[in-house]
Order: sequence, then structure tokens, then C-alpha cells
Amino acid sequence: MPGAGIPGERYNRKMDSTLLLAKLGISIIVVLGLSLIAERVSPRVAGVLSGYPAGIALNLFFFGYEIGPAFAAQSALYTLIGLVATQAFVYFYYVASSGRRPCGIAATSALAFAGYLAVIWIIRQAPIGVIMATVVAVSSAILFLRLFRRIPDLVIADRVRITHGVMVVRAGTAAGIIILITGLAHVVGPEYAGLFAAFPSTLFPIMLILHASYGAPTVHALVKHFPSGLGSLIVYDLAVYALYEPLGIWLGTLSAFGIATLYLLGYAVYDSLAARKKNRVKTCGEEL
Repeated sequence: MPGAGIPGERYNRKMDSTLLLAKLGISIIVVLGLSLIAERVSPRVAGVLSGYPAGIALNLFFFGYEIGPAFAAQSALYTLIGLVATQAFVYFYYVASSGRRPCGIAATSALAFAGYLAVIWIIRQAPIGVIMATVVAVSSAILFLRLFRRIPDLVIADRVRITHGVMVVRAGTAAGIIILITGLAHVVGPEYAGLFAAFPSTLFPIMLILHASYGAPTVHALVKHFPSGLGSLIVYDLAVYALYEPLGIWLGTLSAFGIATLYLLGYAVYDSLAARKKNRVKTCGEEL
């Protein structure tokens, strides 16, 4: 019958609209919140928190809601290994905006995105299993932490005055990037969609905002600590892979968020203790 498929098509369109609106709403809140944290607290704290699952968690939840927990669990593996490309994007952005003759914001973004696509293509050629995905994701975080270790930390002194206009521009930046990446994911097909789910769709707008407002060094101070916070995404993806099928998407999502939160709390304690130890060593050295 000609009209037989219409209800299903309407349902799919409704779900797509719901997913997009949810992505936009959550991403805008995260981008505005983390940009304010970078300005009011420090880029270091915002960098660690930017690894907390937001857009990726939403993607995996809706995969489970629309298609099934097994599909979402398997997609979590692609997202997990896709974090390598996420960090590559950040690294290419850092390299392009550094040096004696740094690129402008547009050229830097283009080069970072090109690098991201190249890494995605390379990853897609390899067989993906839970052990390999975990080892690659953890190893890449350690690697990028070493690559970023020489970046100096800084605190923003002369902050941009936050007006309604500034908030609208920041929200619009986040919304535009989300719509672009969501559209690309549909174009490239389901195989690459899981990998595209790992794109830093909330971190990238923050990088653009800080770059335009305060310059590249502020972005560098932000991304320096991004691999540290990425551990929360790694454990989140692994939790989804392990828990979505036995617990279902609702309880599985809550459990995964709980595990990711515990990671960040544990890292915060470790970082605080490490900073105190470093200060004690520095103080003893000055006294001697």
C-alpha cells in the first residue's frame, strides 16, 4: 500500500528531531558552562571536565532507544577507538596554531578536521574488539598527555564581559557545529557514524570561543588537560558495552554516568595530592 510506510517514516523523523534538539540543548549548556569555567576558574579545570561524556552519551542512549541495547553496546566500541581521532583533532589544532607563524582560526580548524578525517579512515581499516579498542584508547591518552606536557598552564586575567550577545554567539557556535557534524554522520553512512560520534562536538566550540576571545595559548592550556579527563569517556564507553544489554539503556546509562563520575572524582583527588607534593618539593628546594 502506498501509505503503509508513512507512520514509520513520521516516527523516524520525530526521533531524529528529538535527538537533534536534545543534542543542541545539552551541547549548548555544556559549551556555555565550560567556557565560563575556563574564564572564571582556569582552562586546566575546563580541559579535564571537557572529557566528561555528554554528546557521546546522548548518541549511545538514542542508539539503544531506537535500535536496541546490543547495537548501542557495539557502537560504544567504535566510539571508544574513535577517541584516538578526537585527540588527533585536538593535537592538529594545537600544532597548526603554534609556532612563529601560526595559522588563523579558520585554517587551523580546517587542518585539524582534515587530520581527524585521516585518522578516522585509518581506524576504520582495522578490526575492532573490546581489548584492542581499550588498549588503543588508553595508550593514545598517555601519548597525547606526553605530547602536551610542555604546554604552560595559565589563568585568564582580562576576561571578556559576558553579555547576552556574547552568550548568543557562543550558543550559536555550538549549535552550528552540532548540526554540521550530525549532517555529516548521515551522509557518510552507518559504519562511520559511530566513529563520527566521537567528534569533540562540545570541546571544539569551546576551543573556538577561547581562541577568538583570548588567543591560541589559552586553547593550548585547555587541551593540555583534555586527555586526562578523557578517562571518564573511556570508562563510560566500556560501561555501556558491558551493561547496556544486561541492565537496559536507562539503568545502564545511569550506571555508566556513575562510573565516569567516580573516575573524575578520583582523578581530582589524585591531581590535588600531586599538586601538593610538587609544591612541598618546590618549597623545600627554595629553603635549601
